[in-house]
Amino acid sequence: MAGGHNFSTPSLTSLFIIFIIFFNSPSVNARFTPPDNYLIDCGSPQTTLLDDGRTFKSDPQSVSFLSSDQTIFATSNSLPENTSLPLYKTARIFEDESVYKFLVFQPGRHFLRLYFYPLRHPDYNLTTAVFTVKTNDGLVLLHDFSTDHSQFKEYLINVTSDDFSLTFSPLKKSFAFVNAIEFVSAPNELVPDSATAISPPGVFTGVSDFDLQVVHRVNVGGPTITPKNDTLSRTWTSDSHGYMMFPKGDKVVSIDTNAVNYPAGGATPLIAPDQVYSSAASMADSGVSVPNFNLTWEMNIDPGFDYLIRLHFCDIVSASLNSLYFNVYVNGLIGVSGLDLSTLTSGLAMAYYKDLVVNASTIANGVIRVQVGPSDLESTTPNAILNGLEVMKMSSSVGSLDGLFSSGSNSHGKSQRLTMTIEAIGVAIGVITLLVLILSLVRRKNKAKGWDEGGNSFTSWFLPLNASYCSSLLSSKSKSKNGYSSVLFSKVGLGKSFGFNELRDATKNFDESAVIGVGGFGKVYIGEIEEGTKLAIKRGNPRSSQGINEFQTEIELLSKLRHRHLVSLIGYCDENSEMILVYEYMANGPLRDHLYGSKTALPCLTWRQRLEISIGAARGLHYLHTGGSSHGIIHRDVKTTNILLDENLVAKVSDFGLSKTGPALDQTHVSTAVKGSFGYLDPEYFRRQQLTEKSDVYSFGVVLFEILCARPALDPSLPREQVNLAEWAMQKQRKGVIETIADPKIKKTISSESLIKYVEAAEKCLAEYGVDRPSMGDVLWNLEFAMQLQDASLQLDPPEEEDDDDTCKGKKMKMVNSESVKKIDEKKNKESDVSVLINDDSGVVMGSPLFSKMEDIEGR
Repeated sequence: MAGGHNFSTPSLTSLFIIFIIFFNSPSVNARFTPPDNYLIDCGSPQTTLLDDGRTFKSDPQSVSFLSSDQTIFATSNSLPENTSLPLYKTARIFEDESVYKFLVFQPGRHFLRLYFYPLRHPDYNLTTAVFTVKTNDGLVLLHDFSTDHSQFKEYLINVTSDDFSLTFSPLKKSFAFVNAIEFVSAPNELVPDSATAISPPGVFTGVSDFDLQVVHRVNVGGPTITPKNDTLSRTWTSDSHGYMMFPKGDKVVSIDTNAVNYPAGGATPLIAPDQVYSSAASMADSGVSVPNFNLTWEMNIDPGFDYLIRLHFCDIVSASLNSLYFNVYVNGLIGVSGLDLSTLTSGLAMAYYKDLVVNASTIANGVIRVQVGPSDLESTTPNAILNGLEVMKMSSSVGSLDGLFSSGSNSHGKSQRLTMTIEAIGVAIGVITLLVLILSLVRRKNKAKGWDEGGNSFTSWFLPLNASYCSSLLSSKSKSKNGYSSVLFSKVGLGKSFGFNELRDATKNFDESAVIGVGGFGKVYIGEIEEGTKLAIKRGNPRSSQGINEFQTEIELLSKLRHRHLVSLIGYCDENSEMILVYEYMANGPLRDHLYGSKTALPCLTWRQRLEISIGAARGLHYLHTGGSSHGIIHRDVKTTNILLDENLVAKVSDFGLSKTGPALDQTHVSTAVKGSFGYLDPEYFRRQQLTEKSDVYSFGVVLFEILCARPALDPSLPREQVNLAEWAMQKQRKGVIETIADPKIKKTISSESLIKYVEAAEKCLAEYGVDRPSMGDVLWNLEFAMQLQDASLQLDPPEEEDDDDTCKGKKMKMVNSESVKKIDEKKNKESDVSVLINDDSGVVMGSPLFSKMEDIEGR
């Protein structure tokens, strides 16, 4: 046996057991005998015998299956470079719609395999052929198909009637062709009815109702398996053909095929042959400091479809039971957590497979990524394996496996729905056309009045996004000293109207040295107006649709919000095709810059300052969730770069470009595409695409640990188990040693009581499920409590002076053990020694120098 296993000479008893297992286990040669077995070599003048023993009848022998009496054939002695299969030497050509019809002796799942290769023909250029292939129940297999190279298409069709037909329909003035056809019964056990759904997680039932197309079938860790060595005449491609994304981390292991066993009621050689289960990819020493990485395979697929993914496993690497635990991920989502093959199969070298269903919405860029990695990071030998992999496209709701359209009768009952969809699209196009005409008239009218001099107005950017303002724009406009401005801003209360020249002068012609931030919308500049007031000026990029959406969101939200701990919108500029928003300037910039990073000249924040900043940010988020609107507002991008500090280090939450209005009273969540920043992203939101305010709570939990530890949420340069701050901190917290990863500059100044309460708040924020996380109000309460405990410790136990140059300015606290802290905590709660006051502080601060110098600021 290969793969690093050493075996002693077996005893007679062991040999007897192996003998019994061998002769009672299914053999690799136990091929399936299909009740329906139609093999046609199209265009061939004679029978074709393949090296796997299968016989394909010649086209004249099969003509009784064909509705057309056409006799156009193509023949060639040359073959595609990637195959020596003789089936590609001939083809049948169809000038008109033609149908192959087969009698079905046993309804159920059938393999349908189609071979295409554009052979040379004196009268027909097969590379220009365009045609559609569909079944008698309306399932579209190929839509407007054409090819300039050899292609093999394999399907698993659920046949329910006593006949099956295959229709080739050429495009007008074109033709169709096919080189060979297989229509063969498949064993019923091949496609079970249920699988594990990934997003949203759960059980997916009704798999057997779907028709499937086999897109990829991969033998992981082994060579290509030809139909000759497969129980169902399948081909398994080696994963060395471009699938493995991290070959340095891949260690191939294998055993003799006779050593593969099959558990009762589980996998069989019909699910996959012995050759698949007898080889695997496992984790090798990749050269990283800690070998806890993921093995990764990527496969290109057609977007817009759900996919059934079958994973094949056989533990051929373990020396004992229950020593291999690993996770399976698909497109970054957890597919199987803590997979223990020996528990599932009650033995080693036992075949096992797992079916997963991937929703089309979780597939980006036409790629499915499968990963396996160790789940037990404490193991001395972390490992993960994969033996085989199949990716199958599931038929769409309109009965198609290629494109979105089907025709003819449809057993899935989707033709009416398709018609309604097309009608809806037509109505939508009509509405859009009408809006475009209205907007054209408006702009023509405005330009005639001098409104559009120099380019489009700011509001023209938003009309397609918020058509509710159309009537206002058509009926009125407001005049400013700089010309005409849209009523959009006066209506929503955006404040002061700035002239473009005024902002250009304030930023010294938008000098690059004045840039203090860059985003999808454009750049943010620091500017100073004549009165000496500094502003943050966000200049939009009209070519960025993402920026337009973010601006729209910020306008709608910030026009309604006023809070001490939210960055305030001061005004706007609507001239010269510009889209500019003006905010209060936050002198001390992002919180992140004060914790770590390149700006080392910034003074270190003390523990008390960090507590005050945490409390301020929590107040701002609490206001968003509860007082920002009738349904609340979810920020959706809480992180240390979006928490800004003013000249007094008062924290204010900023950047509302991704924010969403919370769910209605009768709803629990908002269904939306996943957006946010990695490292802070709520895993439940990522998995289920269901957004709640608890997603902000999770992100804020990461921020709290970032404040305590003074390191990024994600740091790929660190060993694997330390890369993700949330996971690393939670691991240390469970071990009771969280203080070991606290920022050394403040560690000695934190009271144990305050640290425990603070970490408790952060830990609760990072609960796996949103329902188990506290509200932002509860988080705020705990942070206030941590502050009071810190202050109380200063009074109850005066600290020593701290002279360490590497420590932030503060007092050195005496650290006590956790049990003592719990007793102190209980005593203080019981005797009310410490008064915890929660100040919502949601009032509008209008007395600041910034606001006192601004005109037309409407308080809320």
